[in-house]
Amino acid sequence: EEVLSEVETLAAKGYKEVVLTGIHLSSYGVDFPKEERESLLSLIQAVSRVEGISRIRLGSLEPRIITEEFLEGIVKTGKVCPHFHLSLQSGCTATLKRMNRRYTAQEYREKCEILRKYYPAPALTTDVITGFPGETEEEFEESRSFVDSIHFYETHIFPYSKREGTKAAVMPDQLPEQIKKERSRVLIALGQEHQREYMEQFLGKKKEVLFEEQQKIQGQTYWTGHTME
Repeated sequence: EEVLSEVETLAAKGYKEVVLTGIHLSSYGVDFPKEERESLLSLIQAVSRVEGISRIRLGSLEPRIITEEFLEGIVKTGKVCPHFHLSLQSGCTATLKRMNRRYTAQEYREKCEILRKYYPAPALTTDVITGFPGETEEEFEESRSFVDSIHFYETHIFPYSKREGTKAAVMPDQLPEQIKKERSRVLIALGQEHQREYMEQFLGKKKEVLFEEQQKIQGQTYWTGHTME
């Protein structure tokens, strides 16, 4: 009710797009009393029925929420933007296990395939950490190759940073900063290549844009905004 009240207020002011975001967004509703149990899908469906809202964009999702049922539900609304941020962290299953991630690289790939089954050209974005304790050259190459094969629209790269009090901070085989930075550089370059590749597929095509502001570029005035991707 609180979310819908906020969305209705925004819609009344003329807003057309809302973003559903928050920590552990995929787990929305699980802490509600059983008789009031909701899910992220039921929330999206309720928001989609608010008059005046034409777009719903989602914040960061956990891979586990991407199922056939979830995709069928959001596609039916006709309002969910095909822009999905699924945090990866590493494309190497052995590294993911050390990170205590509850999915494998292959399971993550399957989630991306489901998204592309329901949306022809979704903008897939992710986060990747390089130089996690114990990451060998072979594991890094496995991760790089995996990222290359998915063709993300945007890849946010972070060199591993030790944080006191975490299990990772006391793990053996901590990597030198130089190696972490070099591996980050490799993945950043790869990400830029894929971003350009993704954007180029729209050249010459007409897309619906939700205009947001005016900008002056080289003396010319332009309206700028976003497509649904």
